[in-house]
Amino acid sequence: MAGVMNCDIHLTDKLAIYAEEVRRGLGITIVPPCVNRSQATFSVADGQIVYALGALKNVGVEAMKLIVEARGTRPFVTLFDFARRCDLKRIGKRPLEMLARAGAFDQLDPNRARVFAGLDALAAYSAAIHEGRASAQVSLFGEAGEDLPEPRLPGGDDWLPADRLAQEHQAVGFYLSGHPLDDYAALLKRKNLMTLAELQAKAERDGAAVGRVGVLVSGLQDRKSARGTRFFRMNISDPTGQATGIALFSEDFEASRAVFDQTMQVVMTLEARFNEGQFDPVGRSVGPMDAIVADAGSSGLRIHIDDASAVASVAGLLERMAAEKRIRTAGPVLFCISNRNTGEEVEISTGRDFPVNPQIKGAIKSMAGVVLVEEV
Repeated sequence: MAGVMNCDIHLTDKLAIYAEEVRRGLGITIVPPCVNRSQATFSVADGQIVYALGALKNVGVEAMKLIVEARGTRPFVTLFDFARRCDLKRIGKRPLEMLARAGAFDQLDPNRARVFAGLDALAAYSAAIHEGRASAQVSLFGEAGEDLPEPRLPGGDDWLPADRLAQEHQAVGFYLSGHPLDDYAALLKRKNLMTLAELQAKAERDGAAVGRVGVLVSGLQDRKSARGTRFFRMNISDPTGQATGIALFSEDFEASRAVFDQTMQVVMTLEARFNEGQFDPVGRSVGPMDAIVADAGSSGLRIHIDDASAVASVAGLLERMAAEKRIRTAGPVLFCISNRNTGEEVEISTGRDFPVNPQIKGAIKSMAGVVLVEEV
């Protein structure tokens, strides 16, 4: 399958189909793009397909070969090691941005926002080192340029989970390491909502099926049929990552538009249809996901942290969400602070209810010092 994917390495739509077949049909793991593990093209290691650096959008296979050649048999240790060994000027700013968005530097620094913001500094550092080498001037401390001080990269929190996945989607072309609805999966199941695969299987078994599915909408377009009927055309994907294009013919077009103006995370009633043997569902109604699953979740959160300073960051987020009053669901929030030396945990209650939903849970999970977020 890696060979097949290499044949279409520049065709993102086909790569998305192949990736779904590899993971769901064949049960093979895909290793995300990584400057220390990936080749310029798709490869196989330990029975897993390693995603190609050259398959990212706007990078080019030849530019990625420069990274693989510079790495050789020695993995990069830090971002500065990467900048010293790779001539980043030859790779280009746009490809570096796509690598950062895709998480290809995660082994060197897991904070993708910091890596992305620091690319200009890294590129300047790399240029100075490689220009020094080219000048053939040897410094007092070794090879020319090697004694240059490492630049200070910008600080700050990482992208929130939804933003992180959106950036990854921009670089890869589809959701590879996760899905924006991951934190909703359990709630959707509690509400007895179907996945696209379950709807398709039911239709194939019974000849027809109608079901409600929690989906993420993208590429929304306002269309008009030959008879003058207004409808929406869009792409949808569910928490499993399965995606398809559909048309939504709603009885109340403006009401549906109001939902999409509010959110692209929706619950949709779909009528399963097949077009020339291909699953081609049609949408009949839509509602905001947060409102529909509001009564399906647990009432609060238990937040495990290994750095007491993280309490202030989490508290700031919760206070901000409470002040905005946009989230209707609320519950108690507990902090479990662990002692790194003894492993003991102390549980502390905030003594009040805060807004709680999957998006807030995901945002807290991404914060520095947070180890685990549990529903209670």
